[in-house]
Parts: sequence; structure tokens; C-alpha cells
Amino acid sequence: MISLDKLSKRFGDNVVLKDITTNFPEKETTVILGPSGSGKSTLLRSLNLLEKPESGIYKLDDLTIDFSKPISSKTTLDLRQRTEMVFQGFNLFPHLTVLKNIIEGPVHVLKTPKDQAIQEAKQLLASVGLAEKEDAYPAQLSGGQAQRVAIARSLAMHPEYILLDEPTSALDPELELEVLKVLLKIHNENQSMVIVTHNMAFAKQVANKILFIEHGDARYDGPTDGFFNSDDARIKSFIASMTFSI
Repeated sequence: MISLDKLSKRFGDNVVLKDITTNFPEKETTVILGPSGSGKSTLLRSLNLLEKPESGIYKLDDLTIDFSKPISSKTTLDLRQRTEMVFQGFNLFPHLTVLKNIIEGPVHVLKTPKDQAIQEAKQLLASVGLAEKEDAYPAQLSGGQAQRVAIARSLAMHPEYILLDEPTSALDPELELEVLKVLLKIHNENQSMVIVTHNMAFAKQVANKILFIEHGDARYDGPTDGFFNSDDARIKSFIASMTFSI
């Protein structure tokens, strides 16, 4: 399990995370919600050390990081092999085919035999509905297809956690649905995930736990039903602002 104790992060004079203490249970999906600029993406990126808070303790099972002290390259590599990031912009290698994008990490980082990596990559492509795209290049894919490849690439690394930062925000509704269906399938397979999203309907369906952040503070940290049925005026206002109704 990932646990954080009093995690704080600032950019200049702007404090974006204030003593965040929480945990992200394994084999469950935690969804981070909050208004734009609340600090939710900074928190997610901190879980992969793409951002480095100034203070706080980060634990992932046997690995402990004290952000007030220097972090070695070995610790960074260890953590990043256990936590895979999926970004809004896919970040696929444009000069490699879909299949080669997926096997790049397992072969060169995990030292998986190439034949084994190829076999697993084909299975992952089939699982995200893209078996026929293994020889295509990223430029030949739709946005939804590219994001599903990025998810398959993350799964190929056998991470303990997949961290997804607004994975569908750049997609139109039809393509978004393709990706959300894949994420729901992964959730049902008990893959540990932490997702930042603005899609309230998806959050309500997929999350085991909601972490609501505003102005760098954790305003809610608990079960999904408790969030969506909260009597807290600010939470009710946020949900209403993110949900279309007549």
C-alpha cells in the first residue's frame, strides 16, 4: 500500500500541497478530485517522483522516502519501476510501432526475453481491443487508440500501481468512452490505480475511494458513496458544478 504522511509541496511562494496525509489501498482504485489548480496532479506526479515535495514521508510497502532528505537515483528507479504513469498526451515513441512501444520497457528495463515480451504485448493489445494495431505507428491511431496503447504499455511493466493523470481529457466523448471501458475492466481485475479525472460519472462507478483536494488541502478522504452523498456544502457545490442537469 502507498501511504503519505504530511506531504507538502510549494512552487515559490505558492503552497500547492499542505501536509497531505492519506493512503492509496492496493488492489483498489482511488480517484483524486478537485477544482483546477487544486494540487491534485501535483500530488499524483509526486507518487512517481516527477514532482518532489519539500517534506513528508512516502511509503510503498518496504520502500520509504523522506522528502526532506536527498533521494538517490536507485530509490527513484525502484519507485518508478513499481509505479507507472499514464499521461494526457499518451507519450508514445512516434518512430516505433505499437508493438515495439509496448515491449520497449520490458525488454530494456525489466530484461524480459524479447519473445516473451512480444507474446505478452500481443495479449495486452487484445485485452484493450487493439490486436489488429500492433504494426501501426502512433500517428496512425486515434486519440482513444493511442491512450489504450499507453495503458497497455504501462501494464506490460507489471507495476504495483498505475497512476493516470486526466487520461481522457484530450479526447472527444466517443473516444473517451473507449478508454473508460478499458480502465473499468482493469479496475475489475483488481489492478491498483490512482486516477485524476473530472469525469464524475466515471469516478462514481470506478472509485473505491475518493480524495478531494482544494487549495492543497484534503477536504475529503474516504469511501465513494460518502463523497457523492456528502452534506458538506462545498462538496455538494463541486459535484453540482461538474454534473450536467436541467
